[in-house]
Parts: sequence; C-alpha cells; structure tokens
Amino acid sequence: MGVLLALIPAFGWGIQPLIASKVGGSPSNQIFGTGLGSAIIGLIIYSMYGSVSGINFWISFGAGFLWSLGQVGQYISYTQIGVTRTMPITTGLQVVGTSLIGVIIFGEWTGVTAKLIGLLAIILVVIGVTFTAVQEKQQGASAKGSMTRALAVLVPTTIGYWAYGALPKAVDASGIHLFFPEMLGIFVGAIIFNLVTTKGKSFVQKESWMNGLIGIDFGISSLAYLFAAQAAGVATAFVITQLNVVVATLGGLYILHEVKTPKELTYTLSGLALIVVGSVMTAFI
Repeated sequence: MGVLLALIPAFGWGIQPLIASKVGGSPSNQIFGTGLGSAIIGLIIYSMYGSVSGINFWISFGAGFLWSLGQVGQYISYTQIGVTRTMPITTGLQVVGTSLIGVIIFGEWTGVTAKLIGLLAIILVVIGVTFTAVQEKQQGASAKGSMTRALAVLVPTTIGYWAYGALPKAVDASGIHLFFPEMLGIFVGAIIFNLVTTKGKSFVQKESWMNGLIGIDFGISSLAYLFAAQAAGVATAFVITQLNVVVATLGGLYILHEVKTPKELTYTLSGLALIVVGSVMTAFI
C-alpha cells in the first residue's frame, strides 16, 4: 500500500509543469493558482486533523512561504528553457542542497562510509544535471542566453525548496499536523508575489483560477507522500517520488512537444538516469 501511495506524488508532482504549460498564463497566474489549490486542500486536512500552534505553526508557515519562492523560480524558468531542461536541473539542485543541509546542520550521514557514498551520489546528480543542460552549438547565442537567465533565477530561488525540506525538521510534530500551515504559507507567498508583480490584477484573470488545478494536484500529492512515508518508510517513499522528474521530462518531450536534437535527447535521458540513481543512493545512506 505504501508503494502505491508513493506513486501518487511521483505522478502528481511530475504532471504539475505539464498542467501549468497546458493551462497557460504567466508565472503570476500559475503561482496564484498553486497557492489557492494548496490552501483548499490544507483547509480540508485542517478540518480533519487540526494543526500545530505557536512557534511550530510559524516555522511550518515559513517553510511553505519559502517553497512558493522556489516554485516561482520554476514557473519563470519554464518560459525560458522549457520543462525538459528546468525539471532535471531544479531536481538536482534540490537533492544536492537538501542533502548538504542534512549533513552540515542536522548531522546526517554519520560515519566515513556514509559520507563517501553521499559524496558519490551528489557527484552523480551534478553530472546528471550537467548532461540535461547540454545544448548543441547550432542553437546559437540566444539559447545559451536563455539558459544563463534561467539558472540566474533557478539557483537562488531553489533556496526556498531547501528551506521547505529543512525547516519542518526543527518541529517536533507529525507531518499531517504541519500540513495546514505549510499550505497556508504557500498561499500567502503566492498572494504577495502577485501583489508585487501585477498589483493584484492577476487575481481576476481566469488563468489564475484555472491554475488552481496545480495547487490541488500538489496538495493531494503532498498528502499522499505523508501517508506513503508512514506506511513504507521515508527512504522508500522518497526513492519512488523521484520518478516525478522522469514523468515531467518525458511529458515535456512527448506531450508538450519540446524539441531536442538527437544528441541533446541522449544526454538528457542519460542525465535523468544519473539523477535518479544519485537520489536513490542518498535515500539509503
């Protein structure tokens, strides 16, 4: 049952960028919809399970708020380099950053063997990300410029994902009780981003509300992950959910019809394999 539950976020998180691309709209529309849908699922869970309070509430809220920063970076990057390049890069950055935070701050990967295996895993992920970013020279300077701009957005905003993964570790409470403040934080982050970028104009645009599908998908997938981790263990659930990068990248190729040369496709598929292998290694240390 735990394995089957873990397949829900693997698929659900993987189709998020596909939904965003099909529904359309600007990054402002997409993050508002994400926040709205997440808040709806959060409220449902709050009515069933309740929530933490006090400082634990605000830590969890902050984790969700910072997650919205990372998600905005993804949405912006989709418009610059597409889903097939964005997803492997952002996944690699998340795996590397979250792993290093776990080692440096929370003392994970104890022992020389664990650290060596972890280092090898990180190297594999970094090589995999590099492979997925390969672009042939004939695409010209504009393609390289787009990649540079995308990385300038993705790298700093990924800090939001790192915080989302790290902050709840400072809270002594079950994941289900952290769920509502995290989703609320995402919604508030989305509102603030829209107020800053569109002065609130995006609130009345239909694309903003249609993108609520992304938030509902994210909320359900995140909830499924909590139950999967409880049933099958965190390591097993984490490994299975890493398939989301495969779903997103292949979906970008075959559903969104993003174009890659034969050489780029070979590198991308090889890079995906390395990212998944590296992620799996970190889960079993």
